[in-house]
Amino acid sequence: MSDCKYRVLIVASHPVQYATPIFRLMAQHPKIDLLVAYCSLHGAEAALDPGFGVEVKWDIPLLDGYPWIQVPNRSLRPGLGRFFGLVNPDLWHRIRTEQFDAVHILTGYNYLTFWIVAAIAKSTKTALLFGTDAHELSPQGCPIWKTRIKKLLLPHIFGLADTVTVLSSGGVKFIHSLGIPEQRIQLTPFVVDNDWWISQAQKVDQGLVRQQWNIPTDAFVILFCAKLQSRKRPQDALQAFAKVNLPNSYLVFAGDGVLRADLEAETKSFGIEDQVRFLGFVNQSQLPSTYRSADLFVFSSEHEPFGVVVNEAMLCGCPVVVSNRVGARYDLVCHGETGFVYPCSDVNALAEIMRLAKSNPKELEQISTSASKQMKTWSPHENVEAILQALEKL
Repeated sequence: MSDCKYRVLIVASHPVQYATPIFRLMAQHPKIDLLVAYCSLHGAEAALDPGFGVEVKWDIPLLDGYPWIQVPNRSLRPGLGRFFGLVNPDLWHRIRTEQFDAVHILTGYNYLTFWIVAAIAKSTKTALLFGTDAHELSPQGCPIWKTRIKKLLLPHIFGLADTVTVLSSGGVKFIHSLGIPEQRIQLTPFVVDNDWWISQAQKVDQGLVRQQWNIPTDAFVILFCAKLQSRKRPQDALQAFAKVNLPNSYLVFAGDGVLRADLEAETKSFGIEDQVRFLGFVNQSQLPSTYRSADLFVFSSEHEPFGVVVNEAMLCGCPVVVSNRVGARYDLVCHGETGFVYPCSDVNALAEIMRLAKSNPKELEQISTSASKQMKTWSPHENVEAILQALEKL
């Protein structure tokens, strides 16, 4: 390993609670001179989140502990989720004049800003890193024409990167299947701030939280924590819970979204409204107590590139059940050891896992312990070291 210090520019679409601890560690690293350029401050400032359906501003500091700038967004219709929603041409001049050793793009190639940054990095021969959280070409139900276009274009898009960064071992296999050589692929684990989640979980008074939920202390509590939208399949958790009909058990939905009214109506049709709780949107600081006060966490998504809620639940000591479409299963969830995996949309299989989990508390405790051990090697430290390895190879 060389003794030089790498000057790195990270271009991010907006502040994200999961990225902040990584940026802080990078800023403290003796071999990295970091600058983060935000194309917008969505998330650090209150704004409507279309997935939750409510105004969201994260209640933890997102901009402390590392150097950052906000780059003016020249878009006529600024916002996330649109190709022309991020247009940040000032990055051209900054990259050309400030002599960065590497530029790491975190915006995704579906923004014009990505292409601005990629073009100037190539023209100045600045090392270019960017990647994906995907572990498959297309989600279930994706139109065939779109899958074919992706198969044609993605090898060329990822071929622009000097190093492609991916967030799971499933992602490594996916990018390699596109023809990208293994030496140009770097696994950078998708992580959360492990120390923060563990410390916050240890402070939780489970009895008090359950009292606030109007749930008995000795009950078996199943948690669904995500946006209530179709690709998350919250209805599977509800239907499985109704099917298994466990005594002294409750299902808690933490999150909001377009499906909430449908779920509430379905709960009544099943006649289990006394056993189901809808908490609405739960902000970051309250999530540790939410996970810690549940006995089982269900994540039933049909399309989930990774799913860091799995990290969060495991760090808080809550055993997890994930569908086989969740990317976190590759590295974090080993069925029967660190959690449970079932075929997506198979409500009967999910119901059976719920039944077995409630009837085997000792096994559930062992799974929680094994999950905690697994998370010790999947932390921000591993992420930063992986980025450094990529820089060293370049």
